[in-house]
Amino acid sequence: MNTIKDKIANGFQPELYALAAEKAQGDNPKENNLPPVHLWDPEFCGDIDMRIKRDGSWDYMGTPINRVRMVRLFSTILRCDDGKYYLVTPTEKVGIKVDDAPFVAVEMGVEDGYILFKTNLGDYLSANIDHPIRIVIDSETGEPSPYVRVRDNLDALLSRSVYYQLADLAVEHKGIYGVWSGNVFFALDGSK
Repeated sequence: MNTIKDKIANGFQPELYALAAEKAQGDNPKENNLPPVHLWDPEFCGDIDMRIKRDGSWDYMGTPINRVRMVRLFSTILRCDDGKYYLVTPTEKVGIKVDDAPFVAVEMGVEDGYILFKTNLGDYLSANIDHPIRIVIDSETGEPSPYVRVRDNLDALLSRSVYYQLADLAVEHKGIYGVWSGNVFFALDGSK
């Protein structure tokens, strides 16, 4: 039997272990504390010069936003409508640029049959029907870009190390290589 100490010694993060226990009960309290941006429908106020880079860092007018709390706050009011990204409050909606995905999955673990992720902004999730893993293959280079859904239409790009960890879990199922999480199979070859 693996103890928490054994799991940590093997590289498993205690926060992910705690999330696994919560997921067994089907609840993610961090998700439940988010503002209901999907319910807000303010007028569009125009675009602002804010950008989320592919590495998950945020810039305002070309200057990095280094205050993690501020970035985390902005991320809670982020929404994607028809492929365009907005910061939304009950009274304002402003457009921002996102180079790839607004989040980056920086840690991964497996517990009780679930693949668990932590994002660069402290979001925790397990891959399942609501948080699917998908791979997009670049048609020109053949390079994969792996993602996991964080919430609504917002994805996290899997960091290279997390993607390699995920690939190590791959098994063949009906002729397709992929991974299982919570009794759901996710293909890792770019197929649906």
